[in-house]
Amino acid sequence: MHSHHSALGLATALRPVQPVTLIRPHAARRAARFFVEKFPGTAMYAVKANPSPDLLKVLWDSGVTHYDVASIAEVRLLSETLPEARLCFMHPVKAEEAIAEAYFEHSVRTFSLDTMDELEKIVRATKGASDLNLCVRLRVSSDHSKLSLASKFGAEPGETKALLFAARQAADALGICFHVGSQAMTPAAYAEAMERVRAAIVEAAVTVDIVDVGGGFPSTYPGMEPPPLETYFEVIHKAFESLPISYSAELWCEPGRALCAEYASVLVRVEKRRGNELYINDGAYGALFDAAHVGWRFPVKLVREEISDAKDVAFSFYGPTCDDLDHMAGPFLLPADVAAGDYIEIGMLGAYGCAMRTGFNGFGSDMKVEMTDEPMATLYGGAEEQAVPSNVVTL
Repeated sequence: MHSHHSALGLATALRPVQPVTLIRPHAARRAARFFVEKFPGTAMYAVKANPSPDLLKVLWDSGVTHYDVASIAEVRLLSETLPEARLCFMHPVKAEEAIAEAYFEHSVRTFSLDTMDELEKIVRATKGASDLNLCVRLRVSSDHSKLSLASKFGAEPGETKALLFAARQAADALGICFHVGSQAMTPAAYAEAMERVRAAIVEAAVTVDIVDVGGGFPSTYPGMEPPPLETYFEVIHKAFESLPISYSAELWCEPGRALCAEYASVLVRVEKRRGNELYINDGAYGALFDAAHVGWRFPVKLVREEISDAKDVAFSFYGPTCDDLDHMAGPFLLPADVAAGDYIEIGMLGAYGCAMRTGFNGFGSDMKVEMTDEPMATLYGGAEEQAVPSNVVTL
């Protein structure tokens, strides 16, 4: 893998024709250490956010030992990449064959569920194993989050008493988990969800060994500047300490976006300008799925040797495919004189952007270059340690 200090140096040296993923291992390392050192429990990386083996190794080397996997493919990937990692199969609906392979071939012992049917499936697939950690997922509100996860999974209040009681009988350790939605903009999301946990425990009168507050920890984007993450941790810890749970109960969380958003950005080239519409060489079927389909605004900057003194104006993007849906409305603020042939860096794409690429219409690129500068935005303070790449070619 090549290494360079900045997007400008890369664009000047290589003039790439295809989009280039710019990765910053030092940013992921810093985020991982932040969670490992400051979250008052166990931070478990949600692999779906970015399953890159290189990133997984960075997180492991930074102290992340638990991984939230959602499919048998993710189980296999982690078993191959990090054979000593502890895997937790947290998708509430799993194929029975996937459960069996995860348990018997990959030593997975933690499974989530939200129905009696899923509980029976887990017990059956593991042949009545006595060493299971079973986490019952509760449905909680996503009102405080930018992307809802409130409709697909989670046991309703009228279902939890019997489900918790039955899971307690089958589990070595019983857990309760929830997910407040992606990009929770206030710690109140977790405080309210923990009240739902309290009510479920009191109603079922069971001993709970694990409380997993799920993901939803935010990153910073234009127009979405959340409070400090320490505030979230304080609210969660206070709520956890007040729950009627086992004295030895464990507190878990499942950060995805918060650990990897700053890890990657994408350098794109403008192929055409039509008014305030820029046609770029990546888009909705590449790293910009969220920009197209949920209107996510990512930080952008013009990458040009000559500094522009033109004022910033609002642009929208079209991606490279022939599809009208390949459109990112933005607005993305860039200097008014941006033109075909210019390069743009689009930041904070380490979460979901890199993971959701397709090869639709024959467009896409696997080119990656390691950067040693800072990401375009961060919740983890200024420059700390810079990456010291080994076995790389410096341009």
